[in-house]
Amino acid sequence: MSTVLERRRKTRRRELNLAELLDRFGPMPAGRIRTDPAPGTATAKDVLAIHSREKKLCELVDAVLVEKVMGYKESILACEIIALLRAFVRPKKLGVVAGEGGMLRLAPQLVRIPDVSYISRSRLTNGKPPHEPMPALAPNLAVEVLSESNTEQEMSRKLEDYFDAGVQLVWFVVPPTRSIEVFTSRGKPTVLKGTQTLTGGTVLPGFKVKVADIFAVLDEC
Repeated sequence: MSTVLERRRKTRRRELNLAELLDRFGPMPAGRIRTDPAPGTATAKDVLAIHSREKKLCELVDAVLVEKVMGYKESILACEIIALLRAFVRPKKLGVVAGEGGMLRLAPQLVRIPDVSYISRSRLTNGKPPHEPMPALAPNLAVEVLSESNTEQEMSRKLEDYFDAGVQLVWFVVPPTRSIEVFTSRGKPTVLKGTQTLTGGTVLPGFKVKVADIFAVLDEC
C-alpha cells in the first residue's frame, strides 16, 4: 500500500481553481498564494528561484507556492526558542538547529520551512549539516510560531505533512494566548501555558523550560 507522500508524488500537476485553493488552505490573504507559476504547476525549483531572485520564502504544497510570512513578534519568539535549543543541543553535539529560513524538502514536491527545526546527528549524512540550500531531510522537531494569516486548514495540513515525513515532535507557539500546543501525533495536542514546563520529550530528553519564560522575551527591553 502506498503512503500518503507516495500518492502525492504521483499526483499530476494541474492548475487549481479558487474553490480548490480555499478548500486546501482556508481563507488566507490572497497575496500569500503565488500566481506565477500558476497554483498547481509549481515545483521545488521555483521555490529556490523565488528565494534567489526576490529573497522571499515560499513553501511548496500540492504544487502551490505559499509565501511564508512572519511578523516581528513572531520572529522574536522563534529566536528565543532557537537560543534555548542551541544552548542544549550544541554542547552535547546532538545535531543542528535551524531558523525560519531553513527550507526542507520532505518529498519531491513538498517543501516546508519550519520557523525552528532540530535535526539529530543520526539523520544527517556523516553527522554533518547539509550544504545544499534545500536538503531532503525531515526534522525530529518542527516549531511553528503562528501568525494572524495562518489558517486552521493550513496548519492542519502542515501537521499532517510533518508526521507523514517522519517528524517526531511538533510545537505550535500561539502568541495571543501565550501558549504552546505540543503534538506527538496528528491527534489532539497537549496545551501548555504559564508556569507549565515544555520538554523535549523523547526527541530531546532533558530539555525543559517554563512556557512563561519563553514569552517573557516579549516583555523585556
